[in-house]
Amino acid sequence: MNSHVLNGIVAFLAFSIAVSAYAAGDLAKGKTTYEICAVCHGADGEGTPELNVPKIGGQEEWYVARQLQNFKAGLRAPDTSDLYGTQMRALSMTLADDQEITDVSAYVASLSPAAVVDTVSGDVAQGKAAYAICVTCHGANGEGNQALNSPKLAGQHDWYTVRQLQNYKSGVRGGDPKNVFDTQMRPMAMVLTTDAAVDNIAAYINSLD
Repeated sequence: MNSHVLNGIVAFLAFSIAVSAYAAGDLAKGKTTYEICAVCHGADGEGTPELNVPKIGGQEEWYVARQLQNFKAGLRAPDTSDLYGTQMRALSMTLADDQEITDVSAYVASLSPAAVVDTVSGDVAQGKAAYAICVTCHGANGEGNQALNSPKLAGQHDWYTVRQLQNYKSGVRGGDPKNVFDTQMRPMAMVLTTDAAVDNIAAYINSLD
């Protein structure tokens, strides 16, 4: 075999191994990093409604990582009227690099999701009908679809689902064209023309857990 080809293969394999090692989440390190997150999100990622902090335990690792990257890059919560988003953006800046994000995301995904609690009064039947448009990307059971970059919805606090849908509708979220996936979500939220429609679909999603 040509020595240049062999050297190229060796270099490629070494690079692939390095990338794989960097990409793998270290749960022990992630748990240590998560200590600062637990103050608001809870030891098990159950969230704290009193602080307007969502549930994150059991969310998909790839989605948690993407949101942390987006917060750090200013792609999420660029609008200062998103008070809670801007608070999270500041905290994301404490994560030193991609590896630390990978580690803490893996740890968050390893946590067992807390049980849901109904806090939004909505018509579940009407919400189910409205959810039909969401199924293609988010799945019939709200399980999400990584191939479509669509996160899991089931199991999240219903009040948080409402707030995010309202943020999409108002442009507080999804208003920056550089954030491709949030921009795609915004017109879907616009289909929900009333507050009642938002409550209905949130109530239905809450029933999927």
